[in-house]
Amino acid sequence: MPSVSSTLTMPLMVGTVLGVVGFISVVAMILVYAERKVAAHFQCRLGPMRVGWHGTLQSIADSLKLFLKEDIVPTKADHLLHAFAPVISVMAAILTLIAIPFSSHLVLADVSIGVLYVSAVSGIGVLGILLGGWSSNNKWSLLGAMRAGAQIISYELSVTLSLLVIILFAGSLRLTDIVHSQEAGWWIWRAPGVGLLAFVLFLIASTAEINRTPFDLAEGESELTAGFHTEYSGLRFAFFFLAEYMNLFIVAAMGATLFWGGWMPLHIGGFTAFNQLMDFIPGTVWFFGKVITLIFVIMWFRWTFPRLRVDQLMSLEWKVLMPLGFLNLLVAAFLSLFGWYFFPLVF
Repeated sequence: MPSVSSTLTMPLMVGTVLGVVGFISVVAMILVYAERKVAAHFQCRLGPMRVGWHGTLQSIADSLKLFLKEDIVPTKADHLLHAFAPVISVMAAILTLIAIPFSSHLVLADVSIGVLYVSAVSGIGVLGILLGGWSSNNKWSLLGAMRAGAQIISYELSVTLSLLVIILFAGSLRLTDIVHSQEAGWWIWRAPGVGLLAFVLFLIASTAEINRTPFDLAEGESELTAGFHTEYSGLRFAFFFLAEYMNLFIVAAMGATLFWGGWMPLHIGGFTAFNQLMDFIPGTVWFFGKVITLIFVIMWFRWTFPRLRVDQLMSLEWKVLMPLGFLNLLVAAFLSLFGWYFFPLVF
């Protein structure tokens, strides 16, 4: 006979999972609409305007369209893996999201090895891309999947090197501890020089890791039709689409947590009235404000830089970013060892 605690735990777990799924669905629809609007204004046009006020319901209409579209699977495809691949990508995003703290009291799983957990679980998503490309029995899909595998695995090294810099200064792998370590100043400028360089490396490498322009070689429309998801349609394509935008949110959330102080407010030394006013703003608002800013910057990249060639993509990682990452980590180790932190007026 099940105990009372187990009876209560099961509905709580189901409710948590449904809440996370609902959250990522809403966030993905908002990001799709935001990107279309940002792209439109960069190109001096209006973007979605017809469905809802200023097109605010366009993402809902697109979602309904994808749910109702016919799910076509190639005859010679591996049907089991073809169906399972997008689920892996979405599950990796969900499992990563639960460890990110939105405020001091809003985190689903405050694990002691948070940074390691996020790095490990987020890497599972590439398996979905590889399986989706291979199982489609399409040469363009296979080429896109191979590109994605090489790209994500390569740029994961630079992302890890940039994260290690913050771990050195914070002295912990727990994400909430890293945020609390920035009470005296955000690591992007409190770690003298190395914090800013680590953030730049993180932003570039993470943009490549989530296959965003100018690093979207896995989906190069001019070369590979639609890359690894060429043979996907309907709900399965929607899953890949959902995973892509959730990965965008996760990258921005990790950048805000590790480098921009997470839910910590902006303080200016000596300006007591201003600092007290900033303290009135809830931590969750600070967190989402920083995340939105980083998402906008990544969207800005898309409409600013042209797509790289494959050889340029790999050369950037192995010849530029990774050597810089190792050098930056070495300097950060010395600064952390001797306690040479920078305390600017703004923190």
